Amino acid sequence: MACFSDVEGATPSWYVIQCKGGESFRAADNLTNQGYEVFHPVLNAQRKRQSKLVTVTEPLFPYYLFIRLDQVASDWRPIRSTRGVLRLLTFGNRPVAVPESLVGTLRAQPHHLEGSHTYFSAGEKVTITDGPFKDLEAIFTRCKGEERAIVLLNVLNRPQHLEVPLETLSKL
Repeated sequence: MACFSDVEGATPSWYVIQCKGGESFRAADNLTNQGYEVFHPVLNAQRKRQSKLVTVTEPLFPYYLFIRLDQVASDWRPIRSTRGVLRLLTFGNRPVAVPESLVGTLRAQPHHLEGSHTYFSAGEKVTITDGPFKDLEAIFTRCKGEERAIVLLNVLNRPQHLEVPLETLSKL
């Protein structure tokens, strides 16, 4: 798989690596350490861990990353045995190049790479898990800072906006 007969691949192109489950960061690190140019788009997302909302870095495309290779000059053999790598995506026996414009677009979109995706969405139904309104359903409106939320709660048959700690909310 190291060389191909057509000349079109004489310039470096981007290809897709499929990673083993949950090992895309390991694969990206190992490929980078071997001298390959790797693009692993990630985003920051809020997740609930032990009743606290924390910001975690996750792959934009779980199980996949991009690698830049030259069909003639690059050594493709070590890729298969790199820790975290499952395989190089192919159609038949040929690796499929990803359009340069796709990777360029992904790199140019800072919201994809550094955007924050919240755990709750506006309008989503939630349950309050602690405090005086415990076990009541509410509608998540928005975050207020990193630890507080505004919810719409029906109190005395009237909708009321309340500010509650984010950690006291759970999805329905």
